[in-house]
Amino acid sequence: MTAAADDMTAGSTGRTRASIFARSSAYLQAAPLAIILGCFLLLPIVMIAVVSFWDYDFAQMYPDFITLNYAETLGSWVTWKTYLNTLRYAAIVWALTLFIGFWVAYYLAFHIRTTTMQMVLFLVCTVPFLTSNIIRMISWIPVLGRNGLVNSALVGAGIVPAPVEWLLYSDFAVVLAMVHLYTLFMVTPIFNTLMRIDRSLVEAARDAGATSWQILWNVIIPLAKPGMAIGTIFVVTLVMADFSTVQVMSGGQSASVALMMKNQMSLLQYPAAAANAVVLLVLVLLMVAGILRIVDIRKEL
Repeated sequence: MTAAADDMTAGSTGRTRASIFARSSAYLQAAPLAIILGCFLLLPIVMIAVVSFWDYDFAQMYPDFITLNYAETLGSWVTWKTYLNTLRYAAIVWALTLFIGFWVAYYLAFHIRTTTMQMVLFLVCTVPFLTSNIIRMISWIPVLGRNGLVNSALVGAGIVPAPVEWLLYSDFAVVLAMVHLYTLFMVTPIFNTLMRIDRSLVEAARDAGATSWQILWNVIIPLAKPGMAIGTIFVVTLVMADFSTVQVMSGGQSASVALMMKNQMSLLQYPAAAANAVVLLVLVLLMVAGILRIVDIRKEL
């Protein structure tokens, strides 16, 4: 009896030690990633939040705890208009990139038969991304300018009597440049999702008498929602944080939250910029949370 009890105790102790070792091993494996995320993601966010409560003048910042920066941010009608303008850009660019990105991904996934050609055409879509965003954005200026290619063609063909002024340095130019810059961020996740769709589902719907549009609407689009959600997160966050496109393509005539923060930092108003950054971060996180509540993207991650 005593020997049996000792064996049971030893076995229980061994299992406990193995369990502790397994948990410790898991923590050790996760420690490098936790340290990296803590140092390069969590700590900067905490520092921005702390600085947003500091006081400042034209020369330096003063550690303090004041809510004046948030009061000026949330209490200014100009700031609200800037946020609304940024949200307008995000909504328009999202709608256009979703429309273009879905049809490009759909064509690559369902109308290109060979995997090799799919990869070749997909790589062709990525070729512009081998250059800088600034270069690709500035390349629109000689195309849309008063004496650019588009106006020269329109005037030469007699379609318009004079160059069209709103093609460049306008909201149209800002949206066009953003769509050009960010469409691939919508194409990639949607294409990845469409490639995972079981083709037997499409064949079954076709055998049941569904038309091509019915298959698209009732089979493909519902299954492509996770990719659309991921692309939406990419595009919306990129547009909300973009200031260079708004500054260059609008000619300084439009504003965005990121551009406002950039101007505040150039004037050494770091606490005010930090307050705007916190508000913008909360806004973006709420938008992402809303997307995740509507669409489950865990299968795509």
